[in-house]
Amino acid sequence: MSLNESLEKVVARFDELGELMADPGAAASGDFAGMSKEYSNLTPVVEAITELKAAENEAVDLATMLADKETDTEMRELAEAEFKELKESIPTLERNVQLMLLPKDEADDKNAILEVRAGTGGDEAALFAADLFRMYQRYAEARRWKFEIMAFNETGIGGCKEAVASVSGRGVFARLKFESGVHRVQRVPATESGGRIHTSAATVAVMPEAEEVDIQIEDKDLRIDVFRASGPGGQSVNTTDSAVRITHLPTGVVVSQQDEKSQHKNKAKAMRVLRSRLYDHQRQQLDAERSAARKSQVGSGDRSERIRTYNFPQGRITDHRINLTLHKLDRFMDGDLDEAVDALISEDQASRLAEIS
Repeated sequence: MSLNESLEKVVARFDELGELMADPGAAASGDFAGMSKEYSNLTPVVEAITELKAAENEAVDLATMLADKETDTEMRELAEAEFKELKESIPTLERNVQLMLLPKDEADDKNAILEVRAGTGGDEAALFAADLFRMYQRYAEARRWKFEIMAFNETGIGGCKEAVASVSGRGVFARLKFESGVHRVQRVPATESGGRIHTSAATVAVMPEAEEVDIQIEDKDLRIDVFRASGPGGQSVNTTDSAVRITHLPTGVVVSQQDEKSQHKNKAKAMRVLRSRLYDHQRQQLDAERSAARKSQVGSGDRSERIRTYNFPQGRITDHRINLTLHKLDRFMDGDLDEAVDALISEDQASRLAEIS
């Protein structure tokens, strides 16, 4: 289907919805809410199409005026200037419409569950994992998102083996979803007396936070164990069996939660993480089926993919998926991620546009 055919189809559907909703009996219909939502979603798209069509029609009119030998000099000069301006703006208007027509990731508007785990590299990997977790916390603060720490499995020297947070706000998953993968660091550890650069890694997983309506979990599919929570080095956190471990039997997914003193609160948090992990797994399976031929996909969600290197001696960050290098490591670690995030989103949009063109 050509772009013009796609645009005509969208406008026709928009007009059809307008007529259906204008029907006096529409409000009583069970479909009215759905139609209203679809109409609302299509409104900015149709406005962009209208703007594009108006520009194209004006360009045709100006071209006709320029071809007319009887057009006087002053009018010709004005027409030439306007025609040039329109010819430059039309591709941008066209691209905006194409981007609006791209299939929307239904999870983009959702909140996210962020998990950071220390990888290879011992204590230095745990320190880097803690640094990454703080980096995302600062990014959330800069964007006025709510950052709720759900678990932080601390090591004795200020690092962490695993940290989990719920991030909520506008466009959270849309902006964080490309962070999933292996993050590698090159730096001289604080414990290194010889000044040698070490390489270690941490793994990040970003999942859309699932609602109960997104994924159904049967009670019979769960095994729930309770145990006594403990801190670093076996230090007792409390003296009751408040920690909770939930196993989803059909998939083998296990979630533990012990940060709260209340067993009930730990269970509620563990269920949020479990629901999101199962929903994320379901999404990845669907994505793999839909895009089996799309090997260069940005943010494929492969947790084993090395996506970024943080080189401290040279003060640079390199994103290997889009060959982006930024020389602002300090600001990046302080939560200034927007330049990299915007580049990843643009690259993803470009690759999806290339697929449908």
